[in-house]
Amino acid sequence: MNTFDAIRERRSIKHYDPTHQFTKQEFDQLIDLAMLSPSSFNIQHWRLVNVTDKALRTKLREAAFDQAQVTDGSLLLAITVDIKAWDKDPMRYWVNAPKAAQDIVIPWITPFYSGNEQLQRDEAMRSAGIILQTMMLSAKAMGYDSCPMVGFDFNKVSELIKLPSGYALAAMLVVGKATQPAWPKPGFIEKSEMVIENHF
Repeated sequence: MNTFDAIRERRSIKHYDPTHQFTKQEFDQLIDLAMLSPSSFNIQHWRLVNVTDKALRTKLREAAFDQAQVTDGSLLLAITVDIKAWDKDPMRYWVNAPKAAQDIVIPWITPFYSGNEQLQRDEAMRSAGIILQTMMLSAKAMGYDSCPMVGFDFNKVSELIKLPSGYALAAMLVVGKATQPAWPKPGFIEKSEMVIENHF
């Protein structure tokens, strides 16, 4: 499937075949594609909690107001971010870059983030949004459907996955085999409202 088709056909699906399982090869392919997502300074803030325990899935479904996709999807990933990833050996994010690039970029990282907690969180959440879209389009290209989720009790889910201090929960992502299609796209704002030329 080409990129344009994946974008047009991707929908947030709520109904999945609970008997379907991803192969290890499929899971690895999805993660390998996700790893190619861009992030600020290549920091890769994302940390994906792959929830395979059925009892935990049941509890997460309760925390998600009994939405069936939480237990029925083939994969359930809690998309979390390490807000302080910028301060954890930043050289490792640029280990394969030419030395000239390392010498320019790495010294920028600490002054850019240091002392600005709002920016640290904003950048981490932007990274989460990017990897979510990469994974959803990759899943569609692989013949699967997906559903990004924020309709849940964030505190409860964070507690259930034992989210460490300094991390944030961005969303959950379900991937699997759809059993029902999505309803028609509910609506679009006008392009004239969406695209502002030069300034408001």
